[in-house]
Amino acid sequence: MSDLLLYVLIAGALAFAVSSWWGVRKLKAAHARSAVRENAHEHGLEHQRVAVVLNPVKAKSSEARSTIQRACLTAGWEAPRFFETTAEDPGHSQVRAALEYGADVVLVGGGDGTVRVVAESLAHTGVAMGLIPLGTGNLLARNVDVDVYDLYGSVQTALFGHQRYIDTARMRIENSQTGHSSNHAFLVIAGIGMDAEVVGDTNAGLKRAVGWLAYTEAGVRHLPGRRKKVSISLDDEPEQARKIRSVLFANCGLVPGGIDLIPQAMIDDGMLDVVVMSPRSAVGWLAMYAKILFKHKRHLPVMSVYRSGKVVIKCPEPMPTQLDGDTSGDATKVTVHVEPRSLLVRVREDTARQ
Repeated sequence: MSDLLLYVLIAGALAFAVSSWWGVRKLKAAHARSAVRENAHEHGLEHQRVAVVLNPVKAKSSEARSTIQRACLTAGWEAPRFFETTAEDPGHSQVRAALEYGADVVLVGGGDGTVRVVAESLAHTGVAMGLIPLGTGNLLARNVDVDVYDLYGSVQTALFGHQRYIDTARMRIENSQTGHSSNHAFLVIAGIGMDAEVVGDTNAGLKRAVGWLAYTEAGVRHLPGRRKKVSISLDDEPEQARKIRSVLFANCGLVPGGIDLIPQAMIDDGMLDVVVMSPRSAVGWLAMYAKILFKHKRHLPVMSVYRSGKVVIKCPEPMPTQLDGDTSGDATKVTVHVEPRSLLVRVREDTARQ
């Protein structure tokens, strides 16, 4: 069977699995689990000073604003203070202003990019972050079991729910050809290679129209391609040479569509789950797809999973990177490490007991 035919079959399987509402519901049920292991606790505050970092271009931003205002008024608290992001500043100065305001909790109304920027500044402060999911993926919200389709419920959780500490992770990106380097936080999954190519090549119009399903279309287009040479070092151990299509660094593993990409990944275990993907043909991609979809436990040579607190990837030619679904530039070296229990997040009271 030719590779072209197999790619067509993979595309058909992906389209069926993610476009059928019935199929998605079944997948969600099959992959449902908690991505946390530690118990949550009450925040113990009778009155709260509330700050909100809000992305005003999101479709439900106005509804989110009014819902938060009503909830604070009903609780008898002072009016929440809103800090809107801009195209030039996705949240850095806004979260600093929220902390200067003396907020007891900082609500984040936006997508994964806004959440990541705010979390980067809130880490290690002890100030809680409340999630108001307004984006496409809403990855962190899914992994701490905030209902991404219930705006009122997410506001109630952010203001009145329990809270728990979760891990964050940081990735240093270096490009020896340009001399550029940068440091970034991420919360769910970062990566280098094909996954970043898909993120960068997803059609913006299609993404607005169908949401996270747009990533599937881009993913199918990027299945063909050559493996690239890299060296991988885990926890400062000796480097190992590999040929890869993609390497993922997972703080947790639940993604849209009910798929548990990395079943063992927990967001508060102080470790990263490192997934090295190295398929050479459509057969390898098909085997990986089946393993993830049906949660097979057998080892696949084209998909290796390691657990580590620190990972260093070096590559002779620049490769694209991504952080929680946002492109983050090309790199010839990435250094990733976990920061255990560094961020306080509000969660639902019923899941706090799990």
